[in-house]
Amino acid sequence: MKTLKILSAIAVFFFALTMQAQTAEEIVDNFIETIGGTEAWSEVKSMKVIGVGRQQGVDYPFVATMMDDGRTVIDVDLQGTSFIVEAFDGESAWSMNFQTQKAEAFDSEFSLNYKNEAKDQLPSAFFNYKEKGYQIELVGKETWEGTEVYKIKLIKKPVMVDGKEEENIDMYFFDTENFVPIAMETIVKFGPAKGINATTVMSDYQEVDGLIMPFSVIEKLNGNVSLEMLYKTIEFNSKVDETIFSMPKE
Repeated sequence: MKTLKILSAIAVFFFALTMQAQTAEEIVDNFIETIGGTEAWSEVKSMKVIGVGRQQGVDYPFVATMMDDGRTVIDVDLQGTSFIVEAFDGESAWSMNFQTQKAEAFDSEFSLNYKNEAKDQLPSAFFNYKEKGYQIELVGKETWEGTEVYKIKLIKKPVMVDGKEEENIDMYFFDTENFVPIAMETIVKFGPAKGINATTVMSDYQEVDGLIMPFSVIEKLNGNVSLEMLYKTIEFNSKVDETIFSMPKE
């Protein structure tokens, strides 16, 4: 009888632990619900962000426009000159040369990789992740810069690097209290920063029209701050001139 009572107590103990434990799916579901929910975000067809960027001590205003199909354009005003630092028309990625003010297309491999991840911007790579063919894993619970976090591995579609497929994994750190990511770490797979450790730090989450987004985003390369972005306003489903995504022919 005594043995039975002990076994029963152990069973209750482990049952309690199981009830308290979080799975990767539950953490991500809580996150999506926290930032507004699947139904509300499914209604978002465009997002326009107006803010200020900072690089190497220089501040500049920017306007970023993103569509739910992945089309993107980021317009920066640097020293009184407006130019496109990043754009994607749905098939090809391009930008403008600041010196010549002429549009230049990225190579086909860069565009293909951009296309595969373009829809991750609204609102997150975790939104409809199963439909994208992504997988998630709970690595465990730890501390990230003093905050208790859940570490989630996000396994995305492979990227093409010099004509070969390579694994594409991001590590996210979710605040255990609020169920929102406060950081993401990855290895840059392609482009000028290929091979570098990249960290994105997200904070100052605010509500806009019932939806939650971080208003402060800091990008680090090998631990050094490369870009700071402070969002001033975010607009959802505002009227968009869709010609802005197309690369000028001239």
